[in-house]
Amino acid sequence: MSNFLNSSIGKKFLMSITGLFLITFLLVHLTMNSMILFDSTGELYNKAAHWMSTNPIIKIVEPVLAIGFILHIIYAGVLTLLNQWARPVGYDKQNLRKSSTWASRNMFVLGSVVLIFLVIHISNFFWKMKFTGSELLDQGATDGVENAYLLVTTFFIDWWWIDLVYILGAIALGLHLTHAFWAAFQTLGWSNTKWRKRLDILGFLYTILVAGGFALIPIWVKIASMIN
Repeated sequence: MSNFLNSSIGKKFLMSITGLFLITFLLVHLTMNSMILFDSTGELYNKAAHWMSTNPIIKIVEPVLAIGFILHIIYAGVLTLLNQWARPVGYDKQNLRKSSTWASRNMFVLGSVVLIFLVIHISNFFWKMKFTGSELLDQGATDGVENAYLLVTTFFIDWWWIDLVYILGAIALGLHLTHAFWAAFQTLGWSNTKWRKRLDILGFLYTILVAGGFALIPIWVKIASMIN
């Protein structure tokens, strides 16, 4: 088993498994965050955030998610270095451009941008909700339910660069997913000539939904604050 995991195929296999896990998490996370779009009072989002923070299943999933994400980053870096070392001198870059997409050739760069976005997201929201707390969380808190809605929307309203970071992060995430979605299935042997086109379409729809959804939230909050 250890020989398999240390092999190139084994590393790609773990990349695919952790990638599919993260793809699933993104959809769940977006579903919760989208509550901001449907209820301007914040009650719906606050209840969803409270449920996520107190649900025992989520508490188990969180460390698993963290481990999965760390493994995904590590193996992405290892595979990138291995591919660069294995690439012959004088590699025909023009042929590479014709046979692959820009996103597939720059997965590590896009993943690095997403990582920076994630660090900003965790420090501004998750870390405060989970560990350090914030005065904004306490304002209007009822029955032990913190005002996470106020914390999130205040950042989006007061700090324009946070909005820009989220939009750029969502774009980078979308570009990353355009290749990652079908590549994960391909590595697991679930992609062939017939299914490749279907996975391309499904991946495109998923990418538009997730990347567009995450980008829409700060834009929606900013515009709503300007109207009101």
